[in-house]
Amino acid sequence: MTAGNNVGLGMSAASMTATWIWASSLYASATSGYTYGVSGPIHYGLWGALMILFIYPFGMRIRKLAPHAHSLAEILRARHGQSSQLILAGSNILGSLLSLTSNFIAGGALIAMLSPLSFSTGILIIATGVLLYTLWSGLRASILTDFIQVCAMLGAVVIIVPAVFFSAGGTEIFVTGAINLTPEQKSFFSSDAFLNQGAPYIAAVLAYAIGNQTIAQRLFAVRPDMIKRTFITATVGYGATVIGVGILGVIALYIGVVPMGGDTNNLIPQLAATYLGKGLLCVFFIMVIGSLASTADSDLAALSSIMMADVYGRNLSGAARVNPKTMLFIGRLTMITATGAALFFASNKFNILDLLVLVGAIWGALVFPVIASFYWSRVTNKAFTTSVVVALAVFFPVRFGFIELSGGIAIVSDILAVIGVGVVAGLMAFGFFGFKVARVVGILAIIIVAPISIGALHAYPVLTASLLAYAISTLICVGMSWRNTEEFDFSTIAKKTGNFDSPVSV
Repeated sequence: MTAGNNVGLGMSAASMTATWIWASSLYASATSGYTYGVSGPIHYGLWGALMILFIYPFGMRIRKLAPHAHSLAEILRARHGQSSQLILAGSNILGSLLSLTSNFIAGGALIAMLSPLSFSTGILIIATGVLLYTLWSGLRASILTDFIQVCAMLGAVVIIVPAVFFSAGGTEIFVTGAINLTPEQKSFFSSDAFLNQGAPYIAAVLAYAIGNQTIAQRLFAVRPDMIKRTFITATVGYGATVIGVGILGVIALYIGVVPMGGDTNNLIPQLAATYLGKGLLCVFFIMVIGSLASTADSDLAALSSIMMADVYGRNLSGAARVNPKTMLFIGRLTMITATGAALFFASNKFNILDLLVLVGAIWGALVFPVIASFYWSRVTNKAFTTSVVVALAVFFPVRFGFIELSGGIAIVSDILAVIGVGVVAGLMAFGFFGFKVARVVGILAIIIVAPISIGALHAYPVLTASLLAYAISTLICVGMSWRNTEEFDFSTIAKKTGNFDSPVSV
């Protein structure tokens, strides 16, 4: 499940990069460029890259607390108990399932565009290939293929993006196609792009650090002395690749491309089919399939590890009574079941960009309670559970428009959302600079944002819902934990987590 906790720099950095570069993220970056113009790929790729970097200090703390853990949920069980573990494990399962779905959608769209096969046949082929490989490999094999795939992806991006650009008309498109862009789409400092794409994605990808088991699995697999270099390398690799592919969406906007069937998921394969020759089309196919396969494989491995470690290992059997054969069977059964569920969801052809932001926003309710649990000894199980449940109960009605944000409700939501801005800013600063600096950064962010946001922020429901999740979970968690006088001993976590076949597990 964690490849012996000793994977080296090259393999781990490549695996982290390949896992973070979903086929979905390539499609979503292009969609962002097509929708929001020249700043779109930056608001998608840059923030995503920086979030990889922001995970690093938290990763160091987590590995220090539990050197041989398999998942964050397993650590939470040692810290709080069963309910907190299952809440995080459940969110991990939901997120990985939606991630798997989005990657199948990306693969199906590609095959449907570049071959006579249908979308349904395409997702079935992709799902079958990924499942068969993952069933018989382990995390170490997954990391090895990630290394090969990321090399192919980076090379393909260097070739594909310039090839499409020059085939479409080169620099001339910026003159002849400027009429296709609105003033906001032409601006690198578009407020529309930031409020609709950048800000929600900042909130979303910060949550990926906590909610995404594929990232956590690699965090536990890499050698402890290589964590920092791994995350820095992955930051650069992800940013360069995803922003580069996002430029394809900007090119499509300039030349007036209309997505086939009105589905922006078709943008990248549509451009490739139109402007690339057969040879480059094969290179493009390798790029997308490589990014898709690496993340889908990682999602299946993550899902199986959650079911094996958190559900079976820590709850159904107890660490002392684990049967390795039963554990392996449960892991493989999970992969098959998850693939079937993802195929069902993928057949609905959801918008990939919306899916990714939704997943991250759901995880946003967990970010502060989880991070606080690793640093603050007074956080209680009741505070953790209550804060997450209430935050999600507010998030879903706001995100899907079940609550009308108007009048007094709008003002209250704006105030809470502004607090959410402070929480996000503070958490970013906390990992690198500690609590005192984080507190100052958070307060300054609230003071700066409040005058321009209160009364206006509710007009952006996606962003508002994400920030509400952060704010409410933080306020409740702090409020309930503040009165607790018992101090938790963090040194006990390492004794309660670890390998199921060694004395480390108790």
